[in-house]
Amino acid sequence: MTLAQSPLDRTLNQRLLNGALGGLAGGVLFGLMMGMMGMLPMIAGLVGSSSAIVGFLIHMLISAIIGAIYGLTLGTLTTNWGKALGLGALYGVIWWILGPLLLMPMMMGMGPQLTPEAMSGAIPSLIGHILYGIITGAVYLWLTRRAS
Repeated sequence: MTLAQSPLDRTLNQRLLNGALGGLAGGVLFGLMMGMMGMLPMIAGLVGSSSAIVGFLIHMLISAIIGAIYGLTLGTLTTNWGKALGLGALYGVIWWILGPLLLMPMMMGMGPQLTPEAMSGAIPSLIGHILYGIITGAVYLWLTRRAS
């Protein structure tokens, strides 16, 4: 016996999928930037590795998860290109604060990195997160419109 999926479930699943795919698209660009800045071994350190390839794979997994969260939380607000780009940029800033300034340092046994010095040293990461968010929002909207 097969259970029919409700329209609400289909919509939610589509938002999660479109967000994850948008996150992967944004993650590829940001991951390439991180590779050029030598940051991928640091990401790999989350699992006890120093391999740039492992760092890239972890980064892509995180990118897909964060993208799915975008679809879940902001998907219904992403209705035009202005909102896709603006909400995406804001989402990138939020994850810049949450990721490299709060969560990652805490996972590595350090405290939050919210001092002016730490934040100013993380400007390249901020730019990468903003670009990630913009691409995530844009791909999300494109996929959503394509499915309609």
